[in-house]
Amino acid sequence: MNPRLFSGIQPTGSLHIGNYFGALENWVRLQEEYECVYCVVDLHAITTEYEPKEMQGRIREVVGTLVACGIDPARSILFVQSAVPEHTELAWLLNCVTPIGDLERMTQFKEKSGDARGSVNAGLLNYPVLQAADILAYRAAAVPVGEDQLQHLELTREVARRFNARFGPTFPEPKSLVGRGARVMGLDGKRKMSKSLGNQVGLLETPEEIWKKIAPAVTDENRKRRSDPGNPEICNIYAWHKLFSTPERVAQADRECRCAGIGCIDCKRWLAEAMEKVLGPVRTRYQALAAEPGKIDAILADSATRARALAKETMAAVKERMGL
Repeated sequence: MNPRLFSGIQPTGSLHIGNYFGALENWVRLQEEYECVYCVVDLHAITTEYEPKEMQGRIREVVGTLVACGIDPARSILFVQSAVPEHTELAWLLNCVTPIGDLERMTQFKEKSGDARGSVNAGLLNYPVLQAADILAYRAAAVPVGEDQLQHLELTREVARRFNARFGPTFPEPKSLVGRGARVMGLDGKRKMSKSLGNQVGLLETPEEIWKKIAPAVTDENRKRRSDPGNPEICNIYAWHKLFSTPERVAQADRECRCAGIGCIDCKRWLAEAMEKVLGPVRTRYQALAAEPGKIDAILADSATRARALAKETMAAVKERMGL
């Protein structure tokens, strides 16, 4: 039997190509090697400002997009965090073995709380404990993470060690899986792609919408005229080519840019063609799924049942060891 893996994603808005190459592409591949448990972490999403009326729509869009990208509900568990109350139950128990100082030292908490640390909600402080509960509820052996989440995963490992030392062997210490996990820069070429920064290209956007965004995107700023040779290694469009295009096209873009054989707009047209080959099928599969909302309901209901069965088994062991 394959080892178990857990990972989660927030329903904070439409997924973009940074999400795809940073995480989802790896999630799909890992289904061949692990028993995968994938979660839409809506309870994490409510630690910051959000619009309640939009939450269910965002959850369904994320689930549909994950399936369209290749997450197979027949092989993997794909569910919504709040549908499995064992997550929050375990989080409370783990809070009781987690020093508050450990939570206050989390980089993400420091960044998000800023100078208003005394007035931020307790959920933001306890976010890493709930994250630990998400993982440990399934006794996951591995967690695919980006570099920005490594500190939280190390806290999960420490929480598992502390619980095991106090109450006896219960949880494995999950290892991190850092795949290709490309750090995709946004349209400005300067900051990581993020919806909050408005520099993203959505996975479900049409070719026309994508072209409208990449046509004016920043390239090699030293290339003032069409006849100027460029340096593709400092061009964000070329970096995207490495993600979307064939090796032959990447080599051609490199060669033609350096000798001014093509202009930046030509290079962008090549990129747009390559992006449609990857994103077009995702968009088509998503549209078909969205047209039959009952399918998403069925996926979530079945997966929540499977997830609860695993989490209940863990909780029974935890309570027995804690004398509850």
